[in-house]
Amino acid sequence: MIALGIDPGTAICGYGLVEAQGSRIRALTYGVVETTPDMAGAMRLKKVHQEIDLLIKQYNPDIMGVEQLFMNKNVRTVMAVGQARGVILLAAAQNALKLAEYTPLQVKQAVTGYGKATKEQVIYMTQRLLNLPGKPHPDDAADALAVAICTIHCGNINRMRITNDRLC
Repeated sequence: MIALGIDPGTAICGYGLVEAQGSRIRALTYGVVETTPDMAGAMRLKKVHQEIDLLIKQYNPDIMGVEQLFMNKNVRTVMAVGQARGVILLAAAQNALKLAEYTPLQVKQAVTGYGKATKEQVIYMTQRLLNLPGKPHPDDAADALAVAICTIHCGNINRMRITNDRLC
């Protein structure tokens, strides 16, 4: 099983692809899609969509896991992340890709065993679980790898459902 994990954002959108073979998991690739503030909003969203679509076509994952929005006091941030999530979900739908959505608490629980783990604990466990030589960087890519790990874990315990159903 190959899972594509996404940490959505318009300025920086993290992605991570993880493959599971039996009980072993390994990172295939990870990184970020970056846009600049001088780009028009629509062009930023277009770039995120195009690059996620390209990853889907290149790696042909079995499922995409996307981190859900958490409430933020900055409405602009929530709106921008919501728009990025929209074009990411569109890329999944256009490629008939199964979709799973997780709260940050669910991701932390799946990766560290503790839903209130710190960012450093999540990065440490992501590095260990994937046997990476160093900490995955930047943080958005590390978060996306954690989402992919969560997606693999949930799929491996036969709780996978298609779009909009609660997982795990």
